[in-house]
Parts: sequence; C-alpha cells; structure tokens
Amino acid sequence: MRVMAQMAMVMNLDKCIGCHTCSVTCKQAWTNRTGVEYVWFNNVETRPGQGYPRRYEDQDTWQGGWELNKRGRLALKAGGRFKKLAQIFSNPKLPALDDYYEPWTYDYETLTNAPLQNHTPVARPKSLITGKDMKISWSANWDDNLGGAPEHGDKDVLLSQVSEKIKFEFEQTFMFYLPRICEHCLNPSCAASCPSGAIYKREEDGIVLVDQDRCRGWRMCVTGCPYKKVYFNHRTGKAEKCTFCFPRVEVGLPTVCSETCVGRLRYIGLVLYDADRVLEAASTPDDTDLYEAQRGVFLDPNDPAVVREAENAGIPRDWVEAAQRSPVHALINTYKVALPLHPEYRTMPMVWYVPPLSPVVDAVRDTGQDAEDHRNLFAAVDALRIPVDYLAQLFTAGDPAPVDAVLRRLAAMRAYMRDINLGREPDARIPEAVGMGEEQMYDMYRLLALAKYDERYVIPPAHAEQAHSLEELATVCSLDYDGGPGMGGSGPFGESSGGAAPLAVENFHALRHRQTSDTAATPTDKARRVNLFNWDGKGRPPGLFPNEPSGGGNGTGGNGDGKDEPKP
Repeated sequence: MRVMAQMAMVMNLDKCIGCHTCSVTCKQAWTNRTGVEYVWFNNVETRPGQGYPRRYEDQDTWQGGWELNKRGRLALKAGGRFKKLAQIFSNPKLPALDDYYEPWTYDYETLTNAPLQNHTPVARPKSLITGKDMKISWSANWDDNLGGAPEHGDKDVLLSQVSEKIKFEFEQTFMFYLPRICEHCLNPSCAASCPSGAIYKREEDGIVLVDQDRCRGWRMCVTGCPYKKVYFNHRTGKAEKCTFCFPRVEVGLPTVCSETCVGRLRYIGLVLYDADRVLEAASTPDDTDLYEAQRGVFLDPNDPAVVREAENAGIPRDWVEAAQRSPVHALINTYKVALPLHPEYRTMPMVWYVPPLSPVVDAVRDTGQDAEDHRNLFAAVDALRIPVDYLAQLFTAGDPAPVDAVLRRLAAMRAYMRDINLGREPDARIPEAVGMGEEQMYDMYRLLALAKYDERYVIPPAHAEQAHSLEELATVCSLDYDGGPGMGGSGPFGESSGGAAPLAVENFHALRHRQTSDTAATPTDKARRVNLFNWDGKGRPPGLFPNEPSGGGNGTGGNGDGKDEPKP
C-alpha cells in the first residue's frame, strides 16, 4: 500500500441553475489575457448538447484518453511515442477554433461617440482574434436552455448510444446543466501524451499543472485529454489548463469557481488513495466495472492501518484528519451518491457528480398516485424526465444500475425528510430500502442541503516546511500577468519562458491572512499600514502621511505642505 493524498471535487447537479458565475469568475482570475480569449477553464454545458469544444466526447475523432491494447495493457488512444514523433510538427487530432468558438467583443465606441441621428447606433460584434466584424454563430454554451436543440441537439455524441425513444422525444422531455473543469485525474493521459514532460501531477495534493518553462507547444496534451480541458495559448505558444486554483488551495481556501458558486453545489476535500492500485484499476477489462474499480482505489481515512501508512508516507496528521472530515470522501464512498464523468476514458477522474434527480414528486402526482409514498417515488425513477440511460452514458460507461441506485437514494432522502419537515414520525423503512440507516440518511441530507462553508470545503493548508518547493512550483505555473513565466521573448517554438517570479518564504500564508481578516491589511509585525482599498475617497485615511498619527490626528506634514489643519 502506497498512500497518497488527492484534492478532489464533487458537484451536485440538482443545484446547478446555469448562471455561469463560476465560469465568469474563473475567466477573470485565470484567462483574462491575450492569447486565451477562447479559453474557459471552467464552463457550464447544457445537456443534451454538443458541449465545448463541439462533440469533445467523440473519441473516435479526437483519440483522447486511454484504451486497452490487444495484450490487455493500457495504451494511449492517440498512439505511442513513435506515432507522436512522426506527427510532432503536425498534429492532426486537434479541435479547431470553430470547434471552440471565435471569441468576440462589441464596438462600444460607436455607441458612445456616434453623432446625433434618427436611428439608434449599433455596437457590431468584433472578433477578438482578427479585430474584424464577424457574425456570431457559436459559443461555449450555444445549447443553453435547448435554444439550439432542433438544429444541433441530434449531434450530441451520447444520444447516438441510447434508445430511439429518447432521441425522438428529448427536446420536449429533459435538460440539465453540467459544469466542467479539469478532472485532475489519477491517471492523466495529458501528462502521458506530453513529449517534453511539461505536464505533471503534484505529489503532495495530486493537482495536475503545466510547467510553462518546459512546454514547447507540441499540443499533444490537447489531443490526449479526452475532456479537452487543456488549451493552447496562441500568443505564448504554450499549453494552459485549470490549476485547481492551487495558490488558494495551498492556504486552505477553495477554488474561485467554488467560492463564487451561487447554488453552493461544489464540495472540495481530500481523498486518500492507494497509488499502487491505480494502474490495475485503470486496466479493468470491462468499461462498466471502472466505476467500482476506482472506488476501490480510495482508502478509508479512519482505518488505523491507512492512518499509519499515511504517516509513514509523510502525509501530515492534519491532512489525514481533513481526509476523515472530507465531504468528497463521504459523497463518494460513504453515501455512494457521487459518480465520475466518463470513467471509460480510463483517466480515473477526480471531479465527481451527484446526478440530477428530476422533479420526481411532480411526476408521481401527475399520474394520480400518492406523491408522498416512497414506494411510488422509487417506481417513478424509471420514468423520470431525465432518462437513466442518458445519465449512465455520462457517469457509468453506460451501466444504468449505479445511476439507478443513486437516484433511489436521493428519492428516499426526499421522502424521509418530508415526514420530518411536516412534523410526522419518520419512517425507518425508507432508508432501509436503499441500504442506509436513519442517522446516515439525515447526515447525507445535511451535507447535500444545509452544509455550511466549512463543511463543504475541508481544505488543509500546506505546511511551512513545504513553502520553498511550493514557491518554486508557483514560479513555473503562474499565468496571471504579462512578463511572467511563459510570457517572455520570442523563441523557436513560440514565445519562450520569462524569468522566475520574485517570491519570499515569509509571505507563504499572506493570501489567507489577506482574505480572511476583517480588514484588508492588518499586519502584526508593523505599527501600521495604509489600506486604500477601504478608502471611500473622502478625507485622509489614517496613516497616509508618515508623520501623522495612526489614529487620524494632524501631525506635522499631515496635509503634505508642512502646515497643520484644524480638526473638524
């Protein structure tokens, strides 16, 4: 047993309202730069739909992920090193800009500078790539609210794998939202595809990152990722991807997409797993067995043997305790209501989903049956608006049994809690019918419906002894400013790397102090610090001038001209 720790995420799709707040805040934090205008590290797709980029799930075309070769061994679907060497200067398995979308802005200057006229001026869309006028015909979520269903819905890759009835009726029956980020897989095919070894998985927390100094822009990683969550920066000539907001996670803060999620549907926690069993699980012969195989890789953080091996592996004690309190471990292995996205890609993804439960009570009531009878609720699962077969294509490689079991647990939770909320005696037979106890079902309800901030995000901060190595990682992974790593002068393979970002060990926890203190700057080692972020522009903020007392008095030089001003 080789115990390792992995940061992971679970999303409850029942709560996603498709507001795209997570996408916008992620865009502002990570890809609000030239060269990545079309890039969304976090995007929200409407299902059914083609996704972003278009039909990214069609691995017959894009050759992403892993497959078992004739000898039953795991191999990259896009081919091994010799095939990559032959195609290294011309990779044919790449989505084009049209498969993503051509980003645009609007000519707002026309609106502000147009002279007086009889007609309202129009802000025409302008391409962010060419700067020319363009016609908007596609975007990162063109299928939103089934707006394009009659024209584009039949192009959903998964619909070709389910029944003709669903294909015929889907536009009238169901839709749901699917937020996506990089899966930070246990067995990442993007890292295995990179000829220069620029993509790596951090040993301490499992986050997959791109070393901008080593990246040479071969774009094999874009092909290798079956989720198409590695992107090419056409300005720097480098690959970029979701970083799981590692600077925030290192100091115990959740990712930006999680922090700003309106529906509070995201959970972040630590999972312990046996690294020696990853290859065996990913090599499971039958695709439908991959879900259970991956669950078998995860370890029980409460097991004394696991705790002992974790300590021997150098995992800090507070990290083990965080794994014991992890909401991700609870939803995946304790309550068994979270499922992986496309386990058949064999990358062992670490962003899991609680599948959406349709308005099952309304469905039962419409049939004239008792909508509060849990037996009727269980029977209605097979006739939900969101077909179980479609969800199975997303989460269990086409096996409907695990999805059906999850939906029955969610329906049982609703029926059980309805009795409690209406002041009736709870029925112990309801949780028993789905293999759960009453206390366990209530705990699951609390986590899914009422969990507070500290229950949804159990993120242990990195330790001071790791600070030096983490700073070195930050110098090769930070992407948020011009002139930073990967943003330097021109080189033979695109724009080459810049110098190292200046960081110091003493500011290791500065981010957490800044974001959790009552004021924006409250240093304990200095007499005072001026904070202009909280200044309303009126008067003078305390401590602005060197000789002025911090209490806001009028010392010598308080107004900058050496003269005292009368106190108000």
